[in-house]
Amino acid sequence: MSTVRCELASDRVAVLTLSRPETRNAIDSAMVHDLLTTIGELGERGDVGAIVITGAGRAFCAGGDLEALSRAGREELLEIYESFLVVARSPLVTVAAVNGPAVGAGLNLALACDVVIAAPEARFAPRFLDLAIHPGGGSTWLLQRAVGSQRARAMLFCGVEPDGEEAVRFGLAARCVPSDVLLDEACGLARRAASTPPELVRRLKRTLETMAGVGSQAAAVALELEAQVWSTEQPEFRERIEAALAR
Repeated sequence: MSTVRCELASDRVAVLTLSRPETRNAIDSAMVHDLLTTIGELGERGDVGAIVITGAGRAFCAGGDLEALSRAGREELLEIYESFLVVARSPLVTVAAVNGPAVGAGLNLALACDVVIAAPEARFAPRFLDLAIHPGGGSTWLLQRAVGSQRARAMLFCGVEPDGEEAVRFGLAARCVPSDVLLDEACGLARRAASTPPELVRRLKRTLETMAGVGSQAAAVALELEAQVWSTEQPEFRERIEAALAR
């Protein structure tokens, strides 16, 4: 039985649901395998432009499976990391619909997505130190990039766990919406993203990744210029310009 349910919604959107509710969707080897396989296959499909990721039951993802984690060495930890690195590598736009606690590696999974929206019941919780384990998988980088040094340290050292509304103020989520409309809102965002030409999405994702290391506006202008010129040469640009002029 798959630990990740995949449903193809309308308008080029796929919904992935982490489905180990009895463990609060903790990540084990089977889930890593299912995420790698499913996300890889979706990236190759021409009829999918965006992915929504959520959790079954009351949790988004409780992090690494504790039994597996108790036996973890370097290779086992690297395997867990693949559960969210495959999301970060996806050429598709990814939206996390955080319906409940996102803990440890589950927090990394949410932050690996391009966009995060949350229900009020969400909790963004590193909790590594509760297990006397050092944060891993790029967690310190992800958190400091998202919320800044002070808030990242409060979360990592002091157990500060923003809920959905606080996550918006922290910068962890773009929006907080009631749980009964969370998936609809996430799919709405994903549909808009999925309407963009796929290669343009890929180029923009590469630009955003590269831009993190750019130190000046002049360098940013130069970096964007090449991609923007390329986009003006594509047939989709001309089609949409003509449609806009005709309105």
